[in-house]
Amino acid sequence: MLSRRYQKLKQTLDKRQPDLTVLTEDVHKTHNLSAILRTCDAVGVFELNTINQHSQFPTFNQVAKGSQKWVLIRTQPDIESAIKCLQSRNINVYAAHLSEKSIDFRQLDYTQPTAILLGAEKWGVSETAANLVNGHISIPMLGMVPSLNVSVAAAVILYEAQRQRLAAGYYDQIRLDPITYQKVLFEWAYPELAKIYQEKLQPYPPLSNSGEIVSNH
Repeated sequence: MLSRRYQKLKQTLDKRQPDLTVLTEDVHKTHNLSAILRTCDAVGVFELNTINQHSQFPTFNQVAKGSQKWVLIRTQPDIESAIKCLQSRNINVYAAHLSEKSIDFRQLDYTQPTAILLGAEKWGVSETAANLVNGHISIPMLGMVPSLNVSVAAAVILYEAQRQRLAAGYYDQIRLDPITYQKVLFEWAYPELAKIYQEKLQPYPPLSNSGEIVSNH
């Protein structure tokens, strides 16, 4: 592990936002999910939650540029469980969904714990999901087409969230808890070795300030 790379990993992890996430509902096209993941990595989203009930979970393509290695992916069994799980963590879920109660996405306070729900490419957010979330947001459209591509919509919304959180100083402090931070840092720095420790059900060894494994002996 080169010290320079280790410091880059730490700098990235230092800015991860555990209370800003995305929930995708049956987004099945590989290039869309890959693009959403890439945006999540770019704005500091720590995890992406997803359900995909109508097809197999898509593989990643070159659009993701490896971002699937840096964003934790949590697969949920169904949309009701996914939304309730997030809400039980005191994260408000807002659907990108045009309805009578939709507000402009820029009016939302993204400094609060927030999950953005994005629906399937063709059908959007399901009626079940729309009824369970905390609110609806929409992106104003001035052309003939009523909506953006799902990955583009994700980028537009997430960069507004990043703008608000930058202004509030959220990226100036480590926001992950120490146990999660050290766990993820080891897995990023030594992914193959981490798998061995997981298989043996052993805790990860500590790392030095330069990223070297500290021997217990």
